[in-house]
Amino acid sequence: MAGGYERWTHEQLVARIQELELELELELQPHPPERVSTTNNAEPSPADAQRQTPYRKPPRQPPKAFDASKYSTRLIALKFAYLGQKYNGFEHHNNNTTPLPTIEEELWKALMKTRLINPTPSARDTPRYNGTDRKTFAAWDQNGAAVNWEGCEYSKCGRTDRGVSAFGQVIGIRVRSNRSLPRPSASLSVAAEDLAGEATAEPAKPFDELEDELPYIQLLNRVLPPDIRIYAWCPNPPPDFSARFSCKERRYKYFFTNPCFGPVPGSPGLYTSPTARAPMREGWLDIDAMQQACKSLTGLHDFRNFCKIDASKQLTNFQRRIFHASVEEISPLSFPAYLSHPAVQSPSTGAEQPKMYAFVLHGSAFLWHQVRSIVAILFLVGQGLEAPSLIPALLDTSTNPTRPKYEMASDAPLVLWDCIFPHAVEVQSSKERERGYEDRLEWVYVGDEGGIEPKSLGKAKSGGPSSIGRGKWGRGGVVDDVWEVWRGNKMDETLSALLLDTISERGKSTLGVEQSSTGEVGIAKGGPRVFDGGNLGRAKGNYTPILQRERQDPVEVVNERYAKRKGLDPKKIVPKEDEADE
Repeated sequence: MAGGYERWTHEQLVARIQELELELELELQPHPPERVSTTNNAEPSPADAQRQTPYRKPPRQPPKAFDASKYSTRLIALKFAYLGQKYNGFEHHNNNTTPLPTIEEELWKALMKTRLINPTPSARDTPRYNGTDRKTFAAWDQNGAAVNWEGCEYSKCGRTDRGVSAFGQVIGIRVRSNRSLPRPSASLSVAAEDLAGEATAEPAKPFDELEDELPYIQLLNRVLPPDIRIYAWCPNPPPDFSARFSCKERRYKYFFTNPCFGPVPGSPGLYTSPTARAPMREGWLDIDAMQQACKSLTGLHDFRNFCKIDASKQLTNFQRRIFHASVEEISPLSFPAYLSHPAVQSPSTGAEQPKMYAFVLHGSAFLWHQVRSIVAILFLVGQGLEAPSLIPALLDTSTNPTRPKYEMASDAPLVLWDCIFPHAVEVQSSKERERGYEDRLEWVYVGDEGGIEPKSLGKAKSGGPSSIGRGKWGRGGVVDDVWEVWRGNKMDETLSALLLDTISERGKSTLGVEQSSTGEVGIAKGGPRVFDGGNLGRAKGNYTPILQRERQDPVEVVNERYAKRKGLDPKKIVPKEDEADE
């Protein structure tokens, strides 16, 4: 036997040892199963010895359920920004399928994926949230999620419509914390006597609510889409904090260019305005006239003619306080060079260079589509189709109790710029307060202490400083994320501008030729194209002044019709006076 083993290879010997170990293990069992011997006690051949027992991968263990009861929680506020063109607005409604996801749904999924919240399951939620895994997350991303904020103390500030962006949106939420749960105290005297002789337990380590806390900003940004970014959090909002009711001022900006769309060179692009002294060129806006119209907006006014009536809220009070309204020039931007040519300048505004502007509006609260309705009227004033006096005329509900029919401005350029939370002692009613508030929440911004990526404080494998940024600048930072979005759009903008310049210089119909041509002043057919905030002017035919248009039904009629259709008792209806939508 020994001589036979000497001729075996190393692999054959290992295989034989494994076979003997298996036989020994089976013999040591209390009741070994019957075995059919295939060797008949004969010496195994080298070929049989090479046959090893195939390796079987152990079955994957199911994911360990997340036990939220082992963690403490805290109420915080989150400030974040998003570009709204790819979303169906901020607010999410279950069982209401939308063609695009909502911002609220993306936030909820991110909070769930990071285990920062553990909602209370409703009766319809048969599986509990602590057992969710990657398959569940993938199904949410593909088919949508049933958003549930129960038990999270969730509140939201502004509810932007589809396509509207926000740079200062705020939510309040109770989230998981790194702070250790308090240890149970020995309340019984017997237990105290038993513990008296034992060594005194070490006191709990002090907890720094900034340095020792979870990196909320980085955790959420890792799983959020690139066009939604958390950039600040507040660790100590008031105990009764509500992002909706604690906010006493909202600030909006509506961006537009001047010219607002491509002007036609020469005399064919000119039209006579009923309000301007000189002819105006289609596409250019009179910024001075718009500024004059803004002055009438500040103060406490009834804005029923500058909003869309939502009968489901049964509103009866349309008074809103506007703290500030103006048209402001934005930092210089690059425009196609051909727009500076005299052939496309407007006689009424002179040799004004193309610029980017923003209509800035601060107010205590806003009605549904109030900002976009105001902007639509301002654009008509800027085009010389209406006088600045139209705004005070529409604010005078004794003379104009019903809203004329006109289209509101486009959604894309509108941004919820900021939300302001003053101290409770500073809050006044909209009738008393005449100036804006200052934000008193103590925000921790990304990159500051409490908003740093923890991995950036360690060392790289080489022993040097970590190559990961602190959460704001550098690799994995918010600035890098937003830069990627900006650069992609900037390349599209630059190439489009170069294409416009290239086309305008080619052929015989150049800007110089159009400038020297003579002809009658006026648009060929109908009136000038009307600007509504979109990318192109809209042909509307002969323009009908706003005050001469058909009127909508009075608010009282709209509310009564809705209440009757829904079977509501008018005596029991409580109007929702403080709703804020845009």
